[in-house]
Amino acid sequence: MGRRADVSNENRKKIVRSYLDRTSIGQIARDMNIHKSTVSCIVTKYLKTGSYCKERRQRNTPKKLNDKQIEAIRMWVEQDLYISLQAIANRCLREFGVEVSKTTVDKYLKTVCRNSQTAAAKAVMTSADNAMSINQEKQEAASTSTLTIGTHDGIFHCDEVLACFMLQQLPQYATAQIVRTRDQKLLDQCDIVVDVGGTFDRDRHRYDHHQASFNETFRSLRPELGSRWDIRLSSAGLVYTFFGEEVLKAILEQKLPSAVNPECLRAVYRKIYDGLISEIDAIDNGVPMFEGGEPRYNISTHLSARVGSFNAAWNEPQPAPNSLERFEKAKAYVGKEFVDKIMYYAESWWPARDLVTRALANRKSVHESGEILELEQFCPWKEHLYQLEEEQNLPGVAKYVIYFNRENDWRVICVPNQPSSFVCRKFLAKPWRGIRDEALEQLSGIPGANFVHQSGFIGGNKTREGVLQMAVDSLAAPEEK
Repeated sequence: MGRRADVSNENRKKIVRSYLDRTSIGQIARDMNIHKSTVSCIVTKYLKTGSYCKERRQRNTPKKLNDKQIEAIRMWVEQDLYISLQAIANRCLREFGVEVSKTTVDKYLKTVCRNSQTAAAKAVMTSADNAMSINQEKQEAASTSTLTIGTHDGIFHCDEVLACFMLQQLPQYATAQIVRTRDQKLLDQCDIVVDVGGTFDRDRHRYDHHQASFNETFRSLRPELGSRWDIRLSSAGLVYTFFGEEVLKAILEQKLPSAVNPECLRAVYRKIYDGLISEIDAIDNGVPMFEGGEPRYNISTHLSARVGSFNAAWNEPQPAPNSLERFEKAKAYVGKEFVDKIMYYAESWWPARDLVTRALANRKSVHESGEILELEQFCPWKEHLYQLEEEQNLPGVAKYVIYFNRENDWRVICVPNQPSSFVCRKFLAKPWRGIRDEALEQLSGIPGANFVHQSGFIGGNKTREGVLQMAVDSLAAPEEK
């Protein structure tokens, strides 16, 4: 068995390449007749420093990439604008056998993009320049040493993929390397570990949820938010619970600075959990969707299933080839959806609160009952209404919402018991349901009435006066039996 000092740089490179291809440390040691502890030290050094060499490479003998390899790098970035410099460096080592630093990758990337005249290359250059500028700011704020994020190897799932993406949006983890392993010794050396290790310990940054003793939920860990969510957290939920507000702030500071205020951040933070994280938590933990009449959670993105398709097929070689690249692609895919959700809620959903606030304040000018709201224009209103009713101690006051849809088309919609529910506080009058046009006008006695859905949750009229009368008459209609 060789000692660490006796292992040549060429063999060190083989060790790291084998490890990155998901060969276990024990198997590498047996294949190369090198002591297991030596292999572990070499791998650990690479994960911490990005280098496997015994001695520092001299400046006058740098490793260079050929034109074909540089073109390959350009294609990687063009295919995945979220790919990190470290991921590119790792891929250069695996595919070309060349060790390059992140700085070198940055230089090659900018050079090849600026020398290219294609529109795609220019788009890559713009995205790369923006990303490098952001990363430089993050790197200046972070420690000079490379941090590591540990998670398990093998088949990956949406929760740890998203957890890793979220962490890498923060300055302290922006340049962190992701270590995928189940070797506890290697995990112990990581700065933060998600979805593996059998431990939840916030102080030590250990965020696993698989152990029998773990029963934490968003509501139990953040009781001050008054959240209704009592679904057991996944690693994504754990990371989001403790880092989510910082992550949202970091993303919005770059993309929508006007949204970076405490009220908006807190609202979007809650909404992202409602509309994305809760789904991932529930699916990863196998939580039944129904326990009674109303769903415990909603599946609106199917992101967990889509991430699963990035794994190797059952009949591909094991361990799966290019597993790190598959993980990185899944992370970029999940990250884009996560960022898109944030931008939608900050740019579109949150501004609607002002419209709903005014509609609630003016409800008695619409009808004396105060149970009919009129929106100045259609917008995402349901969650805002529930929140405002709670804040103003008006639970369940609104029964109908009316709004202008387009010319000669006004709508009345019933307020549901919860956003995704089809059970409403009060449906439109039962005799009208499923009736249209002239038949509905004659039956209701309301001019312009042109439809009521068969379930009674929405109806239409040609005029504001007509749609308001439909709401008023439905208020007075007998309750269903």
